[in-house]
Amino acid sequence: MTSLIVSRRGFALSALAGAALLAGVRGAQGRQALPPLAGTAESPMGPFYPVSHLAEADADLVWLKGHKQRALGEVIEVSGRVLDRHGKPMSNATLEIWQANAAGRYAHPNDISKAPLDPDFQGFANLHTDKDGAWRITTIKPAAYDSPIGLRTPHIHFDVRGASHRLNAQMYFPEEGALNVKDQLYKGLGGEAGTSVAAAAGAGKYRWDIVLMDG
Repeated sequence: MTSLIVSRRGFALSALAGAALLAGVRGAQGRQALPPLAGTAESPMGPFYPVSHLAEADADLVWLKGHKQRALGEVIEVSGRVLDRHGKPMSNATLEIWQANAAGRYAHPNDISKAPLDPDFQGFANLHTDKDGAWRITTIKPAAYDSPIGLRTPHIHFDVRGASHRLNAQMYFPEEGALNVKDQLYKGLGGEAGTSVAAAAGAGKYRWDIVLMDG
């Protein structure tokens, strides 16, 4: 009788171990089956990458040290993470960010627009992601402007560098759908356009995760 009880107990333990092993294998197979993330769409750097940087290049583009007033326009917050193609956060990735001001003018000698410059607007930032791949800026929502290729919808430029890949991208605003579809560069993204549109994250806040083809 004792040997029968031990035998049954051993069989039960073996069955449990086998079930756990099978579940682990199935779980691993399920994880392996997940497709990689779609990479953020590549966009041209454009002609207005800053030729000279201000003394400040921090995450707050709205206030400059020693200035008595902030930049003109609607203050917004844009945040997100830099991820590799498997969805893993990329720490210490480098982001250079630049944009037009609230009047649609770049602080660049080649911008011949007659819109006014804003001496209180930083217009450029140089950041690194934290251990969770996160980044955040406070800036001004840029205006649309006319260009040699037609209307440019509001957008922000990003130059992102990971461990082995570099991406030039432009971030677009979800509420500007009517202008976005008139923009030649946006239309040129085709089915990848969705990877370039930020998500609304509350009043004056946007979230945009950037996926590099690292990993």
